[in-house]
Amino acid sequence: MNQRKRYVIVGAGSRAGMFVEATTGSFADYAELVGLCDLSHTRMNWYNRGLRDAGLRPVPTFHARDFDRMIAETRPHCVIVTTMDAWHHHYIVRAMELGCDVISEKPLTTTLERLRAIAAAIKRSGKSLRVTFNYRYAPAYARFRQLIADGTVGRPLAVDFSWLLDTSHGADYFRRWHREKKNSGGLLVHKATHHFDLVNWWIDSVPRQVFALGDLLFYGKDNAAARGEHYSYSRYTGSEAAVDDPFALFLDQRGAYHGLYLDAEAETGYIRDRNVFGEPITAEDTMTVTARYANGVLLSYCLVAYAPWEGLRVAVTGTRGRVEMDVTENVTHLQADSASAAASKGAFKRIEIRAFPMFGEPYRVEVPRVEGGHGGADPLMLEQIFSPEPAPDPLGRSASFRDGAASILVGIAANMSIESGELLDVGDLFDLAGSVWK
Repeated sequence: MNQRKRYVIVGAGSRAGMFVEATTGSFADYAELVGLCDLSHTRMNWYNRGLRDAGLRPVPTFHARDFDRMIAETRPHCVIVTTMDAWHHHYIVRAMELGCDVISEKPLTTTLERLRAIAAAIKRSGKSLRVTFNYRYAPAYARFRQLIADGTVGRPLAVDFSWLLDTSHGADYFRRWHREKKNSGGLLVHKATHHFDLVNWWIDSVPRQVFALGDLLFYGKDNAAARGEHYSYSRYTGSEAAVDDPFALFLDQRGAYHGLYLDAEAETGYIRDRNVFGEPITAEDTMTVTARYANGVLLSYCLVAYAPWEGLRVAVTGTRGRVEMDVTENVTHLQADSASAAASKGAFKRIEIRAFPMFGEPYRVEVPRVEGGHGGADPLMLEQIFSPEPAPDPLGRSASFRDGAASILVGIAANMSIESGELLDVGDLFDLAGSVWK
């Protein structure tokens, strides 16, 4: 058997669960988890209890301030970064400086300055960086790309894309650290990085110009007050007044949330269940983006975070026709009672793809059903990451630094456009054309 590749994970919140399971379970023949790093020993101990319960050895743990010592003592080949978004750049850069390749959760980072720091580290170190865009691996989205690549619409000219987050999933971004743009870049960076990456991948191009509008129209104290709603509690757990609040999340009623967040509050000060109609909230919940791509395609994008159902509607129209896709997601992560279950959210309830030839009869396109999180994407992505002999990937789903940069540049430029009211030229912000990014 080949020598196992050594991994460490920095950031031990719920995002880490999928990678802990993969490196200690499904792909343990090829991967070895040799360290966990976090601000909270409580969170890391929670994962180690799970490993012991499964009959596995616990993993060495290191406080965030001891990241360098962890690298020196555990000698990993690769660092998996699952921290708060605003800290991705710090650990990506430092890992490369210490000689490690990196796998980063999306979004790659949150600001131009941080993106440039990562780019400089790649150039200096020559180390590799992979961004985990799991939606690329969902069979529905892969089928959509294949249709466009096969010329079903001819040359793509226009993309119309609406994504709805419901009042379970969407609200959750306003309970936790994502509600402050300094932490997440707002939903146009944190969440929409998925969507912009799909568009970039589907049409095989990168953004050139971006204009956006956005506002906080539903969540937050002022919006609630304007509707005549007033709340006496700043968080949900422990509040009797919140018992009948449909937006409430009670950390003491869910095993994973209790172990990863409630028990860790004394160490970190992080409150995971803040009132979505409280303060401060600096991220928008309603956004529209218009973009022009290097290949001339025009994008119209809309994201709302308080819809009664969750999913997307997207259409690509070109010189020979149009393809449309509707997806309704079943978001179950707030009912999950383990970190692995929380990480596997996003099974698809309904998928429909329709093709409309310019001068032919429309038809429906079959989409294979695959079990697993994010519409069957997570198991396929993990195989590509951790298997020494993954299945062929003719669609080019593995995402590089350039892919991660191209997706967040739409969101970063959109945030800048919201603030300035101006159309932004992406090329003035960052050069995606350099050969080092290929």
